[in-house]
Amino acid sequence: MKINLSLLTALTTVSLFALSGCGEGQKSAQQASSGSAGKAAETAQVVELKLGVVGEHNEPWESVAERLKAQGIKLTLVKFADYTLPNRALNDGELDLNAFQHVAYLNNDIESNGYKLTRIANTIIVPLGLYSHKIKNVSEIKEGDTIAIPNDPTNGGRALKVLELAGLIKVDPAKGYVPTVRDIVENPKNIKIYEVDAGNTPSLLPDVAAAIINSNYAIDNGINPRTDAIFSDAIGEVAEDNPYINIIAAREDNKDNPAFEKVIKTYQTRETVEIIDKISHGNEIPVFKY
Repeated sequence: MKINLSLLTALTTVSLFALSGCGEGQKSAQQASSGSAGKAAETAQVVELKLGVVGEHNEPWESVAERLKAQGIKLTLVKFADYTLPNRALNDGELDLNAFQHVAYLNNDIESNGYKLTRIANTIIVPLGLYSHKIKNVSEIKEGDTIAIPNDPTNGGRALKVLELAGLIKVDPAKGYVPTVRDIVENPKNIKIYEVDAGNTPSLLPDVAAAIINSNYAIDNGINPRTDAIFSDAIGEVAEDNPYINIIAAREDNKDNPAFEKVIKTYQTRETVEIIDKISHGNEIPVFKY
């Protein structure tokens, strides 16, 4: 049988091209598959965290959230209107972290509600101030005047200690940092103490002689804690056991989450300090090394 060499050569060439094309196609498909897998792995590596805060001025944490993106962490801020909810939300697993309270508040909430929460890092300390629309000096407070204070145990207790420092009352020293109105042992001017939700204290300024207002609520209401307070508790060198150091809190069973270390390191930086100083007018004092 005669073999047509021209035809055989042509068929061989076509076959080789077909095989080559098939190989290139497989290679391209493998590369596309590999690229998709890489993107999927990249997406899978993003850690999503929810952080509870109170109030509207959260620029330091907004900056931290932005800086954490490059580290594969998506930090979402969950805002609350008052202090009573973020610890419950954290304890119930609705949050991963919160940053709104000082140590005394956390300890009291744990004792009162059985929360399994713990402090994992320090943030700031904030002097607590007495404000007024009617007087310029504590000495102007008269017999029978009314002073509004926060009604939660720790902020209320601290408010009473501020009034004690101002020389207006004395409280039972055995009650430590969290005295109540019932623990007032001396009240020479018969001052009336009006207890109200901390977020409502600024709105009472037209109606009372003075009010103890937490700095975040003061700032939210256009009050400058540094220049507008007629009295505040003095802050010297801050000891580690100071109960009014503000903190980042986590659940006890999740406190060693490796992503939290990145959150803490990103927060505790000079950039964060500069933002804190700018928005608080120097009233919030960072309590960490950076």
